[in-house]
Amino acid sequence: QVQVVESGGGSVQPGGALRLSCVASGSIFNIYNMAWYRRAPGKQRELVAISKVDSTNYAESVKGRFSISRDTDKNTLYLQMRSLKPEDTAVYYCNAAIENSRRRLSDYWGQGTQVTVSS
Repeated sequence: QVQVVESGGGSVQPGGALRLSCVASGSIFNIYNMAWYRRAPGKQRELVAISKVDSTNYAESVKGRFSISRDTDKNTLYLQMRSLKPEDTAVYYCNAAIENSRRRLSDYWGQGTQVTVSS
């Protein structure tokens, strides 16, 4: 009964900022890799940023503008987005590798949160 839920999306002007949150809840034993993906209109889903045990990686298009982080105690993943561009417009999804209380490791996806950048 593990669930992952994103929030924080919205509409902003180019150059603006948004902070996305992803909260995992349920019978969680441990959380491993967590990542943000996005799907722009008419395009395939792409990896935006990933948070591993001791490293982070970003898509080239967001390097220097986005920052991924997590709060382990709160089972929460964040994506701080700055200097947003129209091409950042997409539905953003959280993905997490979670080991539940029964020690089963599975990937979980959130429902997505819309980010719109326009002027």
